[in-house]
Amino acid sequence: MSEADDFIGWINSSLRQAEVALHDGDSAPRRALWSRQEPVSILGAWRNAFGQQEVDDAFAILEKAFSNCTSYTFELQAYDVVGDMAYTAGLEHISTSVDGQPRSYTLRVTQVYRREDGEWRVAHRHADTVAE
Repeated sequence: MSEADDFIGWINSSLRQAEVALHDGDSAPRRALWSRQEPVSILGAWRNAFGQQEVDDAFAILEKAFSNCTSYTFELQAYDVVGDMAYTAGLEHISTSVDGQPRSYTLRVTQVYRREDGEWRVAHRHADTVAE
């Protein structure tokens, strides 16, 4: 298996499972996949965060807002792996409840990853809502 195949396998398994858990109200799996090294950042559809504390705070807020994820798909449009760095760009199609109200939406998402101690970790996320 190539380095790129291994990375995409991680995206389609561990990262996907963490996103489903977050949209079901559990941020722990997502947090476990994020880098604990600075810099980390989010330019998010809901809020921005810079540094560990703000990222942790953002995940706590999202965890409280989301529940009952009924569908999550990631439509990968581009990616690359170069040494210990990688990126993905694509669309997240999500059906979940936000503050108890069912919602379906699509996010345009770009993420940057670092390999730390042999494991991929998210270092940056940029997401915005796609107008439907």
